[in-house]
Amino acid sequence: MTTSRYLRRTLLMLGISTAITLGALGSAAAQAWPTKPVRIVVGFPPGGVADQIARLVATPLAEAIGQPVLVENRPGANGNIAGDAVAKSPADGYTLLMASGGMVSVNPHIYSRMSFDPVKDLVPVASAARVLVYLMARPTLEVSSAQELIAMMKAQPGKLSYGSAGNGSSPHIAGEMFKSQAGVFAVHVPYRGAAPALNDLMGGQIDFYFDPGIGLQHARAGRTKLLAVGSLKRSPLFPDVPTLDELGLRGFDADTIFGFYAPAGTPTGVITRLNREINQILNTAPVRERITTLGGEALPLSPAEFGQRGAQDSERFGAIIRERNIRAD
Repeated sequence: MTTSRYLRRTLLMLGISTAITLGALGSAAAQAWPTKPVRIVVGFPPGGVADQIARLVATPLAEAIGQPVLVENRPGANGNIAGDAVAKSPADGYTLLMASGGMVSVNPHIYSRMSFDPVKDLVPVASAARVLVYLMARPTLEVSSAQELIAMMKAQPGKLSYGSAGNGSSPHIAGEMFKSQAGVFAVHVPYRGAAPALNDLMGGQIDFYFDPGIGLQHARAGRTKLLAVGSLKRSPLFPDVPTLDELGLRGFDADTIFGFYAPAGTPTGVITRLNREINQILNTAPVRERITTLGGEALPLSPAEFGQRGAQDSERFGAIIRERNIRAD
């Protein structure tokens, strides 16, 4: 055997040996996990949809894995602050991120620079819910349907305003999709979160907005006017409220997928275990019902399916972001 062939064979065997060793170490780490509390970092303030879902899952997950599961809120920059913290945490399965899909599908399009790459530095663990947005108008606006709202904006271009949870938030993206597909113009008023936008809607300071679920009780009480659902299918909470797709804005889909991520390099066995446990939790009646009351839909998926949805949403939202020149900085 020549020296070069011997060297190539030796390097090949070393590579195989190293791969086997690393695989064994990863398997051993997964078998030992967990031996201490797990932390879920939420990229949004307490009380929001992401926070409520994280806490909804945390308690039964702690029971399933036999360790405490702690929830920590680190809001800011559309989830980037929390995402950066988790991306730079040890890849040992003890730090998870709860975020909207917008961190992966929207933020890379609206920020000129990010301190981490959500696709490379994080791995999908488990989706939690498909979160719908609901087109709502202030109670004193003289419209009773989405068609009448569109007609009013066409008759009075630029007179109406709409609010959002901030530049690049899902309600903002939905608002720009609405303007683009309906061929209308309205002034965008960004807020620091959906709650203050909702308060100003009820107070008459803005004319309409896309609600991520926190305003549904106010819609029921008549404090806002619920005009349509920004999804491809109706909400089970409001079966009589049509979708914008049904009303002629074909393909209108502003849904986002909320879910759990981990630092890249987290052992596959740990991710598989977490995915299995979280999916089982999402399939329980109390959890599914609570997510429905938040205006969403429980959505258990495999890590691969979750990742694929993120990639598809990135293409869909990226197109409208480029068209409308949406920037967060």
